[in-house]
Amino acid sequence: MYAIPKAIMRRWLFWSTVPWLLPQALWVKRRTPRFAAPAGAERGHVDVAGSSSARLRLLGLGDSIIAGVGAQAAEECLTARLAQQIEALGFDILLCPDTQNLSPDPFAQLALAAQTTTRLKLGTGVTNPVTRDVAVTACALATLQAESQGRVICGIGRGDSSAAHIGIRNGTTAQLRTFVQRLQAYTRGETIDRDGTPSRLRWFDSLKVDPVIVDVACTGPQTIAMAVDVGDRVSFAVGSAPERIRWAMDVALARLKETGRPRESLRIGAYVNLVCDPDEQRAINLGRMISGMVAHFAGMKDAPLDHLPEKLKTLAAHMQSGYDMKHHAQEEGQHLQVVPDDFVDWFSICGPPAKCRARLGELIDMGLDHVYQLGGSPVPHPHGARQAAMVEQARLFATEVIPHFR
Repeated sequence: MYAIPKAIMRRWLFWSTVPWLLPQALWVKRRTPRFAAPAGAERGHVDVAGSSSARLRLLGLGDSIIAGVGAQAAEECLTARLAQQIEALGFDILLCPDTQNLSPDPFAQLALAAQTTTRLKLGTGVTNPVTRDVAVTACALATLQAESQGRVICGIGRGDSSAAHIGIRNGTTAQLRTFVQRLQAYTRGETIDRDGTPSRLRWFDSLKVDPVIVDVACTGPQTIAMAVDVGDRVSFAVGSAPERIRWAMDVALARLKETGRPRESLRIGAYVNLVCDPDEQRAINLGRMISGMVAHFAGMKDAPLDHLPEKLKTLAAHMQSGYDMKHHAQEEGQHLQVVPDDFVDWFSICGPPAKCRARLGELIDMGLDHVYQLGGSPVPHPHGARQAAMVEQARLFATEVIPHFR
């Protein structure tokens, strides 16, 4: 009996199927929806930028259903468009969270925003000392600082959801202090000692840009004191209740007096939970997620609760064991079921413009140099639609509240 070699059999099987497969392939090619092809030539020669003589041979090969995927210009990207809107509304800064499992990369987003804005400050809200090495974070910030012509602010805290979602612990206050000091040194162009290895951002030497401003987000008394010691700015994340801001300000001012640091050398601000909406109940409903999240910050892990007012202490204690980290910063969090309306109204600023102006003015009169709005979104998912709706939700605040404080 004659055996057909396997190689010949494979060739025969392949060519025998071609008459059936080829028409199907051509049909799929004609019918499959495609993105628009990229603009410009796909073959020939193109001039090389910056050279009067050099030319580059260009040949585009292949045929893909995703040909041309992506934006043709930065202005077409969602983040860039939203940044333009935020700048046009009169806001001073855009903050992007650094929590890799829940949000897009902040440095990529901020780089896009830098391309389509001219005045808007660009910041992380917030990064941390545990998910990236300090040299890596410093390099990203320095790159953004150079590309944006000095508009960068590094918001940084101990870490929370970014650490929890990869199974590591938050940074300690001591770790955060060291990280901030090294970050400042790197972006000043200094050489620092990394366990016996001299380390600096060598590529940054020739650039004439200011060091990156470091703004330390803080919740408890130890972190506030540390932030006063080493930060360029300090921003409280303690809620929007007047007694909470007053307490944090007292801790910061006491530390300034203790160390002898001049008050004018440090900008002091706060992350303010604020939803401006003509319908007060709707504003409270939108503010519930932010209120629960910031209450969780007050009781993170095994943080002491003795300094908290009773109204917050009970809820913070619950958050230490009952916080739904899987739905951090999302409206579906199970922990939000124990956040009542009266707590939201006390801990956050939620309501029409007149109420927002009065409550926010009370906080600013305590000596705050800046405030960051933590707002709400009526659209929970997907991420892009949520962000766009959040910007639209802030429009009333921008037109009816911000001008009052200019």
